[in-house]
Amino acid sequence: FIDNTLLPFTRNTGPTLSPFNAWVVLKGLETLDLRIQRQSENALAVGRFLEGRVARMLHPGLPCHPQHTLAMHQMRACGPIFAFEVADRAQAHALLDALTLIDISNNIGDSRSLMTHPASTTHASVAEDKRVEMGIGDGMLRINVGLEDPADLIDDLDQALAAVGL
Repeated sequence: FIDNTLLPFTRNTGPTLSPFNAWVVLKGLETLDLRIQRQSENALAVGRFLEGRVARMLHPGLPCHPQHTLAMHQMRACGPIFAFEVADRAQAHALLDALTLIDISNNIGDSRSLMTHPASTTHASVAEDKRVEMGIGDGMLRINVGLEDPADLIDDLDQALAAVGL
């Protein structure tokens, strides 16, 4: 493990952070709680907007989620990332193309709002039958709700949904 994995990683990245990079990480940690709190609130607002407009909602903060009661028992907030489904891959891609504020990305986890289509990005190498077994259908979209004004995000989603007939 050390020779094949850890040593090449350490050789390429260095065994420790530089002082500047450590300072940047610490500065980010100072406001992490506030950012996650705001993003979680925004995600719940966006999820409430999408509920009933899409084929399926997967946000544990909403009563429609099968594990909503458990989530509310365990967590103060459900975080900024959730998934929802539209009819199929074509509708998912059309919705992504219609977005103007929310960025398309295959990597989520940012203070900006990002959306991805897992079946063609993060899980593209997984066989379709396995993806479906995992609950990742062709119509699934995953969103990371950022710090933007939730009304602006909802407006963007509203026009994108209208563009695809939802």
